[in-house]
Amino acid sequence: MTAHAEEASFAPEPPQLLLRAIPAGEPYPVSALGPLAAAVEAVQGTTLAPAAIPAQSALAIASLAVQEVADVETLGGPRPTSLYALTIALSGERKSSCDGLLMARLRRFEQEQWKLHRSEFASWQNAHALWRLERERILAEVKKGKGAKRAAAEADLVTLGSEPAAPPAPDRTVTEPTFEGLTRKFAEGLPTLGVFSDEGGQFLGGFAMSSDHRLKTLAALNDAWQGNPIRGTRAGEGSFTLYGRRLAMHLMVQPAAARAFMADPMAGDTGFLPRFLICEPASTIGTRLHALARTDGVAIERFGDRLASILHARLPMDPETRELTPRLLPLASGARRLLVQFSDAVEAAQAPRCEYAHITGYASKSAEQAARIAGVLTLWHNLDAAEVGDEGMARGIALAKFYLSKAARLADAAQASAEIERAERLRVWLLNSWEHPEILPADVLQRAPIRSLRENPAAKAALGLLEKHGWLARLPEGTMVRGAARKEAFHIVRTPHGL
Repeated sequence: MTAHAEEASFAPEPPQLLLRAIPAGEPYPVSALGPLAAAVEAVQGTTLAPAAIPAQSALAIASLAVQEVADVETLGGPRPTSLYALTIALSGERKSSCDGLLMARLRRFEQEQWKLHRSEFASWQNAHALWRLERERILAEVKKGKGAKRAAAEADLVTLGSEPAAPPAPDRTVTEPTFEGLTRKFAEGLPTLGVFSDEGGQFLGGFAMSSDHRLKTLAALNDAWQGNPIRGTRAGEGSFTLYGRRLAMHLMVQPAAARAFMADPMAGDTGFLPRFLICEPASTIGTRLHALARTDGVAIERFGDRLASILHARLPMDPETRELTPRLLPLASGARRLLVQFSDAVEAAQAPRCEYAHITGYASKSAEQAARIAGVLTLWHNLDAAEVGDEGMARGIALAKFYLSKAARLADAAQASAEIERAERLRVWLLNSWEHPEILPADVLQRAPIRSLRENPAAKAALGLLEKHGWLARLPEGTMVRGAARKEAFHIVRTPHGL
């Protein structure tokens, strides 16, 4: 190193680890949940988990309950009141505890329905056995009969009718469905389902999302969110199409599993991720003191009572095809004006260099999400509501804005993570492989074996991060490095352990 470089002053502090620095963001607007807020506050007070966790659970459960009742009017036409939620939280954040308190009445309902189903299934087995015997008898008459006797037997066959349909399986939720498993559930069970899992990483990393099946699964889940017909095949029966099915979803996922899935271009390019209401709340671990807990069993019980009353309501379902026939929940004139204003504001913010330019997938669906949320809250409050009012729409918009801000933060975090990953790879290369004590930007562009740093902005960003964290010290302009005065050069700071 030259005398000029030796005289350069370097920061005495040791280098810092490269860390993602993303602002915490706004807290979950629990009050905007309206009729769900009391239960969310009660669960949060009991568990001391981040409020967003019970909020996500309550909203998704409410969506599962009401999606069979009505579709909601949006600016793009009628849409299901189905919601997809993704909650990202560390192990130990009490995700299961929150979900369990709010899902308790649903689990009890499913158990009760299975008891009834066993009795109904036994009756069906008897009826089916009698039908089969009678059909075999009539077919024998048709085979041996002639003339009037054959015609009478054929008429008896018509009168007998088609095979009795088995009673639908009463499950309302599944945890880790494959595409085939989901279509089978819809074909053999109820037309309204929810994918609910407090270990959502098992679903995102499981068979359904493997490389051979991911595209098919994503396409099917996108269709279900949209309320489109579900198409599948069944052994021995060929292809079939199921109309009038509805699917809600809530996946609770640890950050590592979420990052891996969200980094997959297919998840974003297919429009799957932008259909989710995504939330990653700040951790409360370390602050959950028993002395601070607040117990409100009444609010949780009321939530369960309301859920049970909706679940026990008669399904608007065709008895033969099991196709749902939900009514339309229109928007009041004031609610529609609010939604138009919100939609236009979000559209303008998607222009280049504007707030939502980097998350257009999420932003373009935000107005529809607002209408869906407003529909869920309206129906939860009053299953017979004639329309979505101004207050319900204002709540839906407030929540949609919150989720949109979360999507923007997660996108920023992903970008920051990518920049840090490039800087970390550059740091390791500089400390372990670069033979000189100084580095020039041109050296990085031309000689660093890191493809993502071959462009000048990426290289500058990586050098800037390493300088900020103390791994590089900027040399004064004009410092002689390797026989020439350099406009921009850095001294590599090496720790005693080469970390």
